[in-house]
Amino acid sequence: MATVAAEHVGVYATAGVHPHDSKQGLAGIEELLELPQVVAVGEAGLDYHYDHSPRPIQRDVFAAQIQMAQRHHLPLVIHSRSAWDETFEILDREGVPERTVFHCFTGGPDEAREALARNCLVSFSGIVTFPSGQDLRDAAVICPLDMLLVETDSPYLAPVPHRGKPNRPALVPLVGEKIAEVKGVPVAEVAAATWTTAARFYELRAADAAKTQALAD
Repeated sequence: MATVAAEHVGVYATAGVHPHDSKQGLAGIEELLELPQVVAVGEAGLDYHYDHSPRPIQRDVFAAQIQMAQRHHLPLVIHSRSAWDETFEILDREGVPERTVFHCFTGGPDEAREALARNCLVSFSGIVTFPSGQDLRDAAVICPLDMLLVETDSPYLAPVPHRGKPNRPALVPLVGEKIAEVKGVPVAEVAAATWTTAARFYELRAADAAKTQALAD
């Protein structure tokens, strides 16, 4: 993805080790963080639902990536599934990076409050449109509009009415529409706020300038 992002202004990448792959280690990640098209560390975190990597290794690799984000002054993109208590414990121990987001948030209002208390953004995916997604909708209600993002998590979790089909970035407006519905605000307000927040969080204008200079060189 870093290679593709390097070829297009307006396209960005993140670099990190997913908890599923923690047992493979962190080799090569830090070098990628030096690239102008790489705007964040992650997704990193804990996944105790599948346990594809041993939990102690997941915790160590997550902690190491928090430290990377701090060293490189980059945002941290967190994946947390069935591991909320330990995710927050490790964040508190290592120090929450100034810019941190819970990607594809799967918690409820309690977990959202814990994230917000640490000044973390909460990013909602197509799950917020699912009939089973009431906890997520309740979480969206309590999130200030300038503290949330919308995403697709493509190719997974296609929003209603596209369940069962491959997800794609073009479906992200359906996520924004559901957020607007549950918060009782216009869709255009959600679109404007989430773009402004994303651009600030990832420093996208600065990233574009750096990429343009790199291409010129």
